[in-house]
Amino acid sequence: MDSQGSLTVSALARQLGVAPSTLRTWDRRYGVGPSSHDVGANRLYTPADVALLTAMRKLVIMGVPPADAAARAKAGFTSAPVEPTRSASACPHVDSSQAENLYRAAQAFNREIVEAIIRDEIKANGVVEAWNCVLTPLLIRIGEQWASDGTGIGSEHFVSEIIKRVLGEPIAELTNPINSRPVLVACIGEEVHSLAVRALVATLAERQIESQFLGVRLPQVALNEVIKKSAPPAIFLWAQLTANADLEYLHQLPALRPAPRIIVGGPGWQGTACSDATYTFDLEHAAQEISRAIGA
Repeated sequence: MDSQGSLTVSALARQLGVAPSTLRTWDRRYGVGPSSHDVGANRLYTPADVALLTAMRKLVIMGVPPADAAARAKAGFTSAPVEPTRSASACPHVDSSQAENLYRAAQAFNREIVEAIIRDEIKANGVVEAWNCVLTPLLIRIGEQWASDGTGIGSEHFVSEIIKRVLGEPIAELTNPINSRPVLVACIGEEVHSLAVRALVATLAERQIESQFLGVRLPQVALNEVIKKSAPPAIFLWAQLTANADLEYLHQLPALRPAPRIIVGGPGWQGTACSDATYTFDLEHAAQEISRAIGA
């Protein structure tokens, strides 16, 4: 960092929890690079550049493809008014060498090493930081490789299945959950992207909040039946694609007394006026809103 608060590519990469090569790719492809560049000197990211890339990073964490995330960030994307207590872009415990080891193990399809690194990161730093600072950057890097040369799709499927399996394991023992009735979590419409939702379920377990994941492509009638029988304190509905973020889905939820808190997440909801629900913009924010809903 220089005296004016600008950052080098390495410093910004550490702050955002991505590889320096990812920032260079975003600069080359999407035009979100450093503004300050003197001939013969290092290129520096100004505070305005950092704000733009932080917004883009948040969108990517939410599941928005990098090209769309860059366009939205340039158009003035801002987060929801309630900010998480811990910055989603701050990755103080990221070990860049470990992240590189994870990427290489994924490229080599070494299941044992990939699983071990992911478990170690979750155990050491918690699900939120592991997701924001290790797993999401890994998936971004693999996705960028596929976009660049058409390779890596096998690695993405390989890694995604391992992440699902690890997050599906007991992260914490729920012997005495703080909520008397489970929170309901589901992917609605034809939504099949569930990695971020599984990370949320694991995060809630860490915080001793019991939840019930109802799976992907959940029909309205199935959700309504579970709501009527379980009377949940909160319902979290995920939509990664805009086509699945249907407000009518919210309007058709059964009325209960007391009414459950409706919370939505995923890039599909971004920009939708959800007057009947609370929109959350990342994993930490979703966990916080669910905690508030159960009075924690």
